[in-house]
Amino acid sequence: MSVLVGKPAPDFKTNAVVKGEIIPDFTLSQFKGKKEVILFFYPLDFTFVCPTELHAFQQNLSKFEERGVQIIGCSVDSHFSHLAWVNTPKKQGGIEGVTYPLVSDLSKSIAANYDVLVEGVGIAYRGLFLIDKKGIVRHQIVNDLPLGRSIHEALRMVEALQFFEKHGEVCPANWQEGDRAMKPTHEGLKEYFKS
Repeated sequence: MSVLVGKPAPDFKTNAVVKGEIIPDFTLSQFKGKKEVILFFYPLDFTFVCPTELHAFQQNLSKFEERGVQIIGCSVDSHFSHLAWVNTPKKQGGIEGVTYPLVSDLSKSIAANYDVLVEGVGIAYRGLFLIDKKGIVRHQIVNDLPLGRSIHEALRMVEALQFFEKHGEVCPANWQEGDRAMKPTHEGLKEYFKS
């Protein structure tokens, strides 16, 4: 498994479904210099854990948007499959109401470039990548297929990155927005542990 943290996020150009519409030539690079991006991979449309994650991102979408973060989902399905799933009601296992982009990785090249492609199976692990405005991966986590991810942890990582970029202070273990941070020095560590 490759570690992409600290490296440029691999760009892509593909079809996507956004707010129920098919968008050709959708790129990751369109957000460079404008927004942080959370790019997350999920195994397949019309499956089981996946819709719970996609709905969870949608339920928290305003929290990410308030922080200027673009959410993008990706699977190896076609854009036609994405569109059909978006048009399927939640009670029937669909993701009706999901408005953020779902990109099609039919060639499996995006999953391969992010090193989340399950060898011999042809679907992606549950990878999540936080990409900064410069297009650099700052955080990544990859879950096995049956393990749903924490949307709240993804939001916490966004908040920690933005806090660090604004204040230059680092975020200790279990840091939450509003908690104390510390200067990245030995004195800063001592001061943090004092109180």
